[in-house]
Amino acid sequence: MQGLHLTADLRGCAAEQPLMTDPQALRTACLGAVLAQGLTPVGELFHRFEPLPGQAGPTGITGVLLLAESHLAVHTWPELGGVTLDVYVCNLGADNSDRAEGLLKALQALFGPSACELHRLHRGGAGGLP
Repeated sequence: MQGLHLTADLRGCAAEQPLMTDPQALRTACLGAVLAQGLTPVGELFHRFEPLPGQAGPTGITGVLLLAESHLAVHTWPELGGVTLDVYVCNLGADNSDRAEGLLKALQALFGPSACELHRLHRGGAGGLP
């Protein structure tokens, strides 16, 4: 069960871009990026949040694609100009690390942040989990 888990906190994303507030636009972009990396979507959910009482302006989205290789999760905060990305791929049958890196880079480019904090975690150890 070895795998690569990547996270990115994006700041300075343009709040008015459809990816920040339109679940269908985010879904289309995520599916396109996943397929372009040769990963296999097997399920999905994209949810737009309702405004809080007294809140003005657009609301964000949580989107998840379940992958045969593991998952992609995206959370948008248009009110903060922020996005968090979570990409995890397992490497059971093949090393999918390059695909995970490519997926994260593609999504990062789509949002066009002014700043990005990236983290990489290699999971499962050399021998995998029992």
